[in-house]
Amino acid sequence: MRSPGGASAAILGEVRAGRIVLALTVALALEYEAVCLRPEHRLAAGLSRAEADVFVDAVLARVEPVETHYRWRPQLNDPVDEMVLEAAINGEVDAFVTFNTKDYGDAPLRFGIEILLPREASRRIRTQ
Repeated sequence: MRSPGGASAAILGEVRAGRIVLALTVALALEYEAVCLRPEHRLAAGLSRAEADVFVDAVLARVEPVETHYRWRPQLNDPVDEMVLEAAINGEVDAFVTFNTKDYGDAPLRFGIEILLPREASRRIRTQ
């Protein structure tokens, strides 16, 4: 939303084209919505509240819903990071993409999940 020409936007373009799938739990979807609608993020993106709502709705329309099972907790220190890991584990994904790789340590690897920066994921998608 904040960087329409960046790697994260390129990944969303791949989601829109149906080449990759976003897996989200309800809790994680609500967290993403809350973050995207914060005034500082809308201002940085140059979007009104209504435009940010459209953006969030468009992204959420493309997700694969994941049922939440909490048997994996606790793995991490931050409850929001736990929500991301939970969605990845329960969604049986191969990898998840975040700028916040340091807070996950090797927890995703214990579940066979790769953690990638957006630029790494975007590069990998382009070479497939």
